[in-house]
Amino acid sequence: MEWNFPTAGQLAAALRAGEVTSVELTDEAIARIERDDDALNAICVRDFDRARAAARGADQARAHGADRPLLGIPVTVKESYDIAGLPTTWGMPHHRNHVPAEDAVQVSRLKAAGAVVLGKTNVPLGLQDIQSFNEIYGTTNNPWDHRRTSGGSSGGSAAALASGFGALSIGSDLAGSLRTPAHFCGIYAHKPTLGLAPIRGMVPPPGPALPVEHDLAVVGPMARTARDLTLLLDVMAGPDPLTSGAAYHLTLPPARHERLRDFRVLVLDDHPLIPTGSAVRAGVNRVADALADGGARVERHSPLLPELTEAAMLYRQFLFSGSAAHFPVEEHEQLRTRAAQLSPDDQSLDAAVLRGMVFSHRDWLQANNRRELHRHGWRRFFAEFDAVVCPITPTPAFPHDHNPDPRRRRIDIDGAGYPYFDQLVWAGLPTMPGLPATAIPASRSPEGLPVGVQLVGPMFEDRTALHLAELLEQKIGGFRAPH
Repeated sequence: MEWNFPTAGQLAAALRAGEVTSVELTDEAIARIERDDDALNAICVRDFDRARAAARGADQARAHGADRPLLGIPVTVKESYDIAGLPTTWGMPHHRNHVPAEDAVQVSRLKAAGAVVLGKTNVPLGLQDIQSFNEIYGTTNNPWDHRRTSGGSSGGSAAALASGFGALSIGSDLAGSLRTPAHFCGIYAHKPTLGLAPIRGMVPPPGPALPVEHDLAVVGPMARTARDLTLLLDVMAGPDPLTSGAAYHLTLPPARHERLRDFRVLVLDDHPLIPTGSAVRAGVNRVADALADGGARVERHSPLLPELTEAAMLYRQFLFSGSAAHFPVEEHEQLRTRAAQLSPDDQSLDAAVLRGMVFSHRDWLQANNRRELHRHGWRRFFAEFDAVVCPITPTPAFPHDHNPDPRRRRIDIDGAGYPYFDQLVWAGLPTMPGLPATAIPASRSPEGLPVGVQLVGPMFEDRTALHLAELLEQKIGGFRAPH
């Protein structure tokens, strides 16, 4: 049997039944990487010797009666996670020799669950792009069309999963970095509720790896099936033992409903700030039709929905205020001068970004108060609905665009050009208030490219969106290998 594309759940069952060994799974995964990855460039740091040793250890442990959630299953890890003895660069050339001595908390949890780590997957410079390319490791191509991006910043992980390089991967998400690569490559990913999974050891080099709470940013699972997302999230979730974990244990609520017909879903395919391309709109509508056919209550409008324009503005301000906080003083002063010259009437996304980049602490607190009002609005919304179905980006995967000035890049939506970073408005919809969101494959574009959608659920009710993803996978199908 060919073992590179079964799900993690199927591999775990085969391992328990003695149908295959971890050494065999690991050797097959390594052989496939060595055969196919030159064309994709998904695995930027290989760790095959230690992977084979871990596989042997997993087989020995199983022979002595051990049975852990991921025991013997080959996985990959996003380059931005610290793994002791391997470089963590975030694609930054001046940190190409940074080798941490300690595993990130999520890598430790993977290993404790028995996973076999094959290596690390490619990222953009500083994790700050919707593509995955950098000077150290080069460009990761989309498995469906090598002329196009696999997405970012977890693009290496998405391309690896779509290509059969391991059954699972872990990534991170600040601006759709789990969901966009999943959408572009035809796989599944889950952005957890903010704070659900600790992020320690997923830090720009040279560190230190402190147990810090990051605004907006999360870490989460990637897989080829919805059920595998739940399997991996259960490994990742729970407080950091250095902080809240000293006192608290996690118990996630179960999914609100078991059957598709019991779900109440709002479907969105229009955003006031950017159009939705026809291929993505078709994907959203396919999911909406499947929900309605399964008996779910499907609505297209609700007065309870928090206002999308203000939400997008707030998201952009939080996003770019965080990145600009690390700019040199001289550059920050130049931004302050430019922001002071803005007209009060300029309420564009670009103006929101510039104002956010020079936020004072007072400004940030005022914006955060508006965010709390949005969170309260979402609590009221989810008293009447169970999930939102909406786009992840307005288009399928776009051609590689490495213009060093992102402000000069354009995203083509059905023949019209739009500012490159404006496509983040859909990613920001759940990110700004910290809601969970599950990316699922929905359809194919006329060119045969994957099209995904996201299922946004109530805060800390991650299992609701994840179970809805499982039900939809049964209804419309799921992952399909490229070509």
